[in-house]
Amino acid sequence: MASLASSSFLSCCSVYRISPLWFSQRRRMTRVYFPDSSPLSRLRFLSIPVAAASVFTSPETAKSFDFDSEERIYSWWESQGFFKPNFDRGGDPFVISMPPPNVTGSLHMGHAMFVTLEDIMVRYHRMKGRPTLWIPGTDHAGIATQLVVERMLASKGIKRADLSREEFINNVWEWKEKYGGTITKQIKRLGASCDWNREHFTLDDQLSRAVIEAFIRLHEKGLIYRGLD
Repeated sequence: MASLASSSFLSCCSVYRISPLWFSQRRRMTRVYFPDSSPLSRLRFLSIPVAAASVFTSPETAKSFDFDSEERIYSWWESQGFFKPNFDRGGDPFVISMPPPNVTGSLHMGHAMFVTLEDIMVRYHRMKGRPTLWIPGTDHAGIATQLVVERMLASKGIKRADLSREEFINNVWEWKEKYGGTITKQIKRLGASCDWNREHFTLDDQLSRAVIEAFIRLHEKGLIYRGLD
């Protein structure tokens, strides 16, 4: 416990990020003691309340790993606001914007790798007491989404040419609303500690305006131009 309480690893504000697996169903309160040499010794001990006894499964009573407990623990983390940055602490903020995965598909090994690496960095800086923010989002994947929607319409005997532009776009948005949440659920199942209140989609109005503004500025600086046929 002494090494966990060292100033290089934990701040006194970050003790609340300690693994919830330390709690058991039979204890609603756990005390964490710090040695006299620790910078946290002035606390003598820290009592950490458990929100609900049913959230955690004690390793000493569980005979096998219960995968369902991951979702309960993750929901508890979110409900406690552990993934939101606390700028009141001061210090240099640490912010990562997630490379948005395509809304059309499912996670693959590449997604799992970057989510894991970014989550390591985010949790490390959060535990050091820095205001930490990981912004999640998904990408519209225009061409891939269009192909998926066209196949969906074809299964109903409808061709894209039979629809107006507005009708086709409405079908794309309906498809996104129905199936677009799959990849977000998968990222959550990986345990990614994102601030989901700040989740964005690349075609959200705010981001679309930012993209248009960026292209206008690049054009005005002569860095991009319209080619001639």
